[in-house]
Amino acid sequence: MSARLPVVPILVFVAVAFGLAWLVVLPLWREPAGIASPLATLLLPAMMLTPAIATLVVVILLRSPRQDRRAFLGLWPLGPVRRWLGYLAFALVVPIVIVVAAVFISSAFGWVRLDLVNLSGLHEQLTAAVPDGTALPPLQMLLVLQLVQIPLGAVINSVFAAGEEIGWRGWLQPALMPLGTWPALVITGIVCGLWHSPVILLGYNFGRPDLSGVLFMIGGCVMWGLLLGWLRLRSDSVWPAVLAHGSLNAAGGVVFLVAAAGARPDLAVVGPLGAVTWVLLAIVIAVLAASGRFTAPVGERG
Repeated sequence: MSARLPVVPILVFVAVAFGLAWLVVLPLWREPAGIASPLATLLLPAMMLTPAIATLVVVILLRSPRQDRRAFLGLWPLGPVRRWLGYLAFALVVPIVIVVAAVFISSAFGWVRLDLVNLSGLHEQLTAAVPDGTALPPLQMLLVLQLVQIPLGAVINSVFAAGEEIGWRGWLQPALMPLGTWPALVITGIVCGLWHSPVILLGYNFGRPDLSGVLFMIGGCVMWGLLLGWLRLRSDSVWPAVLAHGSLNAAGGVVFLVAAAGARPDLAVVGPLGAVTWVLLAIVIAVLAASGRFTAPVGERG
């Protein structure tokens, strides 16, 4: 007997997640500085918690699901430890590789100018951030330190990413699974992308405070959502998706570390959520699908 789609809980989940997201970000809409306001450093992490709050609402108040809640959300059990750790390693490394590869492929096609020798763009950013005459440490050393810290940043970012992923891949994706694997993954990505609208329309991520920015965000969330959704399915756990999200966020600024001075990378093309990254993700997803690895392991929860 196939599971039924929990229509009412899904509608309530979306309404709560979206409503709270707009409510949290509303002060930025009233600020002249918008997304550049110091308030953003507090409100953006708070916004990331709203899908988890929506999950609590539907799980506790609507009792969806009625049983095995930790397993449904992918919180516990973790499954075979070696396999689970393998997916965690994949989740940590692969997003970083994809983001970095997108930067260099974009450079090869002339979509962004890099300066890997003098690091003029990094120098430009640092001199703008410190008082005139301040001595700067060697730029190459700073670049290496920034890159080495990305894995640590991935773990730290995962604390906030969990607020989103417990909602998206923890509750919404499994709730949509009666529609089929691919529809569930795609719809989850679309919902996730639209949920970001309060900050995208302020110019966050792409510098496009209009419908085009929202559409690029939806595209990025759908493509990354396929990979994160695959991790959720194959690992039978939400935590690899959480770490992958944190890894993506930690690596997102790599292009600004190596871009040439004066370069203004179009993040809709070369950024971690941009079109070049979509292509790389499509290749990864196609390989996984062609190898028959895009479903949950037989006999395990999806």
